[in-house]
Amino acid sequence: MGDEVPDKRTRRRGEVLDRALLSAAWEELLEKGYENLSLESVAERAGTSRPVLARRWNDRRELVLAAIRHWLEQNRPALPDTGTLRGDLLAYLEEKRGTRSEMATVFQTRLAAFAKESGTSPQTLITLMAGNLDEIWEAAVERGEVDRESLTPRIRSLPFDLFTVEITRTMGPVPSATLEEIVDTIILPLATAGRTGPGARPAGRG
Repeated sequence: MGDEVPDKRTRRRGEVLDRALLSAAWEELLEKGYENLSLESVAERAGTSRPVLARRWNDRRELVLAAIRHWLEQNRPALPDTGTLRGDLLAYLEEKRGTRSEMATVFQTRLAAFAKESGTSPQTLITLMAGNLDEIWEAAVERGEVDRESLTPRIRSLPFDLFTVEITRTMGPVPSATLEEIVDTIILPLATAGRTGPGARPAGRG
């Protein structure tokens, strides 16, 4: 899925032009890797000139970061709505093990030169894929499953952090059983620690 680049023979301005440039940068990145990407090559693919890109991004590092964010935003999945925190977290992680596990591999292979040049770790790039975790937690707070005060930044990011460890270790899809183990034995106990009543440790199937 992605943006359709307008006919290069038409005159493009504003957001239409920006989308075309970012789509071209993304395609160059996937095809050639960061080390072979240049403002000139992106401009040629987009059917425009280098100064057009230079007016928007100072260098290829800025352009690539913008292209990554653009692709992720255009491919942002729908917010899970299973009715439970457990169900939402599992749905979130199942989605991540498909397209996002593939993209994590792309980030680690096609962006190695980017990480070296900019001093940015591949792990930092992968965190751009975290998506709508905060919305999942907020929905759980509204349902009374967790207390907002207990959701430290580390706990909020834990589902994606643990998922990332798994795909980095295996370089492939994470089994559903592993995702369930992550949710049931680590995330839910930590997120609901100290709670009593119906919302406490909702680790049962459902």
